[in-house]
This record gives sequence, C-alpha cells and structure tokens, in this order.
Amino acid sequence: MVLTLEPIRWLISAGGEVLVLIMLVAMALFAISLERLFYWRFTHRRARRVLIEAWIRRRDHSSWSALTLREVWTSELIARLRLPLPWLKLLIAICPLLGLLGTVTGMIQVFDSLALTESSQARAMADGVAQATLPTLCGMAVAVVGLLFVTRLEQIIRREDQRLHDRMARAVEDSHA
Repeated sequence: MVLTLEPIRWLISAGGEVLVLIMLVAMALFAISLERLFYWRFTHRRARRVLIEAWIRRRDHSSWSALTLREVWTSELIARLRLPLPWLKLLIAICPLLGLLGTVTGMIQVFDSLALTESSQARAMADGVAQATLPTLCGMAVAVVGLLFVTRLEQIIRREDQRLHDRMARAVEDSHA
C-alpha cells in the first residue's frame, strides 16, 4: 500500500500555510490526549492500587491526621491525572484563533489578487472566499473534537476522585471485618 500525500498537499494549497499550524496543533492535542488515555488505563490504575494497599496497611484510619494524609494522597494522585488539562485547553483555544488567522490571510490574498488583475469576477471571488474559510472550518473541527475529549477526561477524573475515596473507605471496612 503506497501512502499518497496528494490530499494533504491539496488541503494545504486550498487553505494556506495556516492549515499546517492547525495540523501541528491538532497532532499535539491528540498526542497529549492519547498519552492521558494510556496513563489512565495503565499507570494511574497501578498507582491507585498501590495507594489503596498503603492505606490498608496503616493502623490508624480514623484520626484527623490519618484522614488528612488520605486526602493528601488522593489529591496528589488525582492531580497527576489532571496535569495536562491546562495544556489541552490551551491547544483547544488556539485552534479557532488559528482558523480565523487563516481566513483573514486568505481574504487578504483574495483581495490582493483581485486588485492585481483589476477584475471583479464573482466566480474568482467566490472561489477565493471558499478557500479562505477552510482554515476556520478546520480550526473549529479540531477544537470541537478536543473539547469532547477534555470534557470526557474531566468527567473521568471527577468519577475517579469519588471512586478513590469510596474504595479507600470500603477497603478499611473490609479489613476490619
């Protein structure tokens, strides 16, 4: 199977150089998203299990200092899960702005070419406007998909935080039984 780059070349020529920036931001966004997914599936679950086992091994589970320690441990574990969220949100916010930049630069090129040819052909202008709006479409599409992932990740983190507290409390009850 031969991989052809023609669709990518066409996309860049149709939307301008800003699409390359949008593609780079999209790749970074989705790479961080995949990393978080793998972290949650493998590393976080193992760290959660170690944390619960360490909590069970403690003798004191009910004093103020023990409950504070439990809260610190769980907060640190959840904070590691949240670590890249600000970066993901930043990349999502950049995408529509890059799309707008591509549209503005595309419109400048359209008006520039119309001024150079000294023609006011509606067809040429319509084609130029269509090409100029392509970066906005791509920027918005990447941002929407990124928002869907971040929303899902935040939901997973909230649920994980609650489950972690519940499991630690249940583990202590089970160990006393």
